[in-house]
Amino acid sequence: MGYHETYSPNGWKWLGFVSAVWVQAISGNNYTFSNYSDAIKTLMNLTQLELNNLSVAKDIGKAFGLLAGLASDRLPTPVILLIGAIEGLIGYGVQWLVVSQKIQPLPYWQMCIFLCMGGNSTTWMNTAVLVTCIRNFRRNRGPVSGILKGYVGLSTAIFTDICSALFSDNPAKFLIMLSVIPFAVCLTAVFFLRETPQSVSVAAEKEEARYFAIFNVVAVVVAFYLLVYDFIGSTNQVFSLVFVIILLVLLASPLAAPVYSFYKSWRLVRFEPDVERREPLLEQEANATAERNEVINDEPPVAVEEAGVVEKSRPAIGEDHTIFEAMRTWDFWLLFVSFLCGVGTGLAVMNNMAQIGLALGHADVSIFVSLISIWGFFGRISSGSVSEYFLK
Repeated sequence: MGYHETYSPNGWKWLGFVSAVWVQAISGNNYTFSNYSDAIKTLMNLTQLELNNLSVAKDIGKAFGLLAGLASDRLPTPVILLIGAIEGLIGYGVQWLVVSQKIQPLPYWQMCIFLCMGGNSTTWMNTAVLVTCIRNFRRNRGPVSGILKGYVGLSTAIFTDICSALFSDNPAKFLIMLSVIPFAVCLTAVFFLRETPQSVSVAAEKEEARYFAIFNVVAVVVAFYLLVYDFIGSTNQVFSLVFVIILLVLLASPLAAPVYSFYKSWRLVRFEPDVERREPLLEQEANATAERNEVINDEPPVAVEEAGVVEKSRPAIGEDHTIFEAMRTWDFWLLFVSFLCGVGTGLAVMNNMAQIGLALGHADVSIFVSLISIWGFFGRISSGSVSEYFLK
């Protein structure tokens, strides 16, 4: 193994990860229903029960995320991203047409369908991003999932605060943001998010860990920046514009990782072409051993023939499972019940936050939606790092 592969991280892999971060930063629109639910309720003259059923239709869209999971084994990542982008453009685009009164309010059952499409769109984005990045960084799956899911939590605050700063929480403009921005970001990610060969050297693994530490720091800075804005609020138009510009710069800052990686690779090729010959022998042997171990660990379960019967060994935790293999494990059902109880209650609160706030006398509930998003981010990103520490 040469020096370039051992010490220089794959720039394209990091560029793909940055694009994945951006996709996640705009794919939490399922949690923003409270920001425009009151407008839909007023325009369609709905009761509270009917509005709740609309939010249920939106959440049912996420239940069809199983389709995205099955498709991830058969379709390339760009196709999965495009499906989510187009579905979100249609689902939230129609809601924008209704709320902005470009068209007459649709029949109730049709609105349920379009809310379901909007809810389902994010499952395609999340699946494409998580599956691809976890395959690209198998040795750092905890930080990868923590960072990516953390940005999903932040996305609600990002959308809410940008809309508050630029459009004074206008629900119609908020919906056009939900339909157009994810579509544009996914179209960009299509060109960069790919599965790449694994780096198996010890040096590459350590360098990945350093990069992920930087990504964590950037994410925490973004979270605190949004938190400060929520407490300060928008004082004038110039302040709001400056806030949005700084936020966009912070979201773009992870690009420094692939840029540095490309520069490092170019510098090694340009100025140190013979560095491979100077690599220490012991390090070569260590890297070769790591490669052999990785190959052994990544081999699929072999068939065991005993007494004339051929059986396939069950994959271990951390290895790839089919959906049917996963459903035969206790771990799957433990996660299923945990998500059903934990995520379900959280969605119930988020969906009704507007009505809760109005009932308590708050005319603007966007700050509560944003705060829940930010605190959810801290739980998501810390869980990834903690799980990697104890389970790696």
